[in-house]
Amino acid sequence: QHRPVTRHHDGFEGAQLSEYANFETVSDLADFIKDHGRLGALVHRHVGDDLAQARAAFDDYAGAYASRSDFAETLHRDTGTVIPSALEHYIDWSALARDMELGGDIMVFETAFDVVHVFWTR
Repeated sequence: QHRPVTRHHDGFEGAQLSEYANFETVSDLADFIKDHGRLGALVHRHVGDDLAQARAAFDDYAGAYASRSDFAETLHRDTGTVIPSALEHYIDWSALARDMELGGDIMVFETAFDVVHVFWTR
């Protein structure tokens, strides 16, 4: 049985296409990559090369942060969590962010040494 081969294509930031993809599929993916760049390609691959799911993921984009821990700390401070100053240094924001990721609450993609992109997985 002949199976389609998946290949990387230049200009698609590493997104994968079946060699049998029709023009509309290629065009739609090209537009998506043009809009979202390398991050779009990473999300596209993460969701099994499903463009509809990749587009939907961007509806739940939480933003870019310097690190996972920066996201967790910002989230709690922005939602009004009051942390007594005597306890601030005891909070492990990195562990909290890791638990959120492992628990399936967020997806995180690193695009640079000091840039992570966070998506809610609602």
